[in-house]
Order: sequence, then C-alpha cells, then structure tokens
Amino acid sequence: QVQFVESGGGLVQPGGSLRLSCAASGFTLNYRGIGWFRQVPGKEREGVSCISGSDGYTYYTDSVKGRFTISRDNAKNTVYLQMNNLTPEDTARYYCATVVSLHCRAGVIRRTDIGSWGQGTQVTVSS
Repeated sequence: QVQFVESGGGLVQPGGSLRLSCAASGFTLNYRGIGWFRQVPGKEREGVSCISGSDGYTYYTDSVKGRFTISRDNAKNTVYLQMNNLTPEDTARYYCATVVSLHCRAGVIRRTDIGSWGQGTQVTVSS
C-alpha cells in the first residue's frame, strides 16, 4: 500500500514562509505527476498546485499563483511546495498525491487512485 508522507507544516505569521515536503514509502515519485491539495474543516479538499511527471510542467491555482512554488528532487524522491507570503486564508491541512500529468497540464488537479491520502501536514497562518 502506497503511503504518502507530508511534512514541514507549522504555525507562521502572515507574510511568512514554509516549505512542505512530500515523500512516499516504497514508491517512487520520480517522473510521476504530483499534486498538492489542502483542506479546511467543513470544506472539500482542493488542489492548489501540480507538477507533471514528464517535463516538470507546473500549474498553480489563482489563489496561490506567484506565492507558491512546486518542485521535485528526484535524487531524494521528494516533491516540495515552497509557500511564501502566506496569508490566513492559506490555513489548512496540506496533502500530496499522484495526479494525471495530462490533467495537470490542462489545469486540472485530480488525484489518481494510487495509494491513499496521508496524514497531511497542518499549516496555520496567524498573528
């Protein structure tokens, strides 16, 4: 069973930065489309960014464009989400998952059925 492991969350003041990491035990993330999602209680989980597996194409929703950067380190089998200029609206639990690269290139962040959701990592932006 593929298990995603997210880390790097925490409490940060508005305007601050965090870098989230996504890994998967016994599963290579290399050359796979990977997406970052977030969820707040009472709302549906939403995709915020993805990176394609084939050519590293990246996509961001309007809410995070210009502030978040998704990247990957194949040597470490890890995908990152650098989050800058955080606002209270970014407060959520963040998850990663594999996504279809073709969909990512079309601006659709849709999780595949590979593995299950991890525990996520909590990001809280508050003064």
